[in-house]
Amino acid sequence: QVMLCAAALGVIIGFAVGRSVEPDPRGYGTHQQFGLPPCTFQTVFGIPCPSCGGTTSVALFTRGEWMKSFLANPAVFTGSLMAVLFVPWAGISSWKRRLLGVSKPSLTCLLLMSAVCAIALGQWAVRLLA
Repeated sequence: QVMLCAAALGVIIGFAVGRSVEPDPRGYGTHQQFGLPPCTFQTVFGIPCPSCGGTTSVALFTRGEWMKSFLANPAVFTGSLMAVLFVPWAGISSWKRRLLGVSKPSLTCLLLMSAVCAIALGQWAVRLLA
């Protein structure tokens, strides 16, 4: 139960951090407001990386601008949706002292993360071909 609550708290903190920055109107680069450099992948190779637009997506998601969040990075948008659903699920599972609807947590996490990775690679391919 402690791990579930800690993970849910981590999600909430992540959304609070995302809310603390202004989404970059370009759809990427919001992470630079934390003092981070521009995307190294894009700087070196001249093309966006699969996670480009991720911080912008979270910043938009926390503001309820879901279509813009999706357009900034569909994989991060999907992960954000999963995270929003995770928080109450973790709370209820912790309270009931059992994982609701999940018999194999490792497999469930693997499948969900595989889906997010597939979306990330798919949207990256679309961006590279555009």
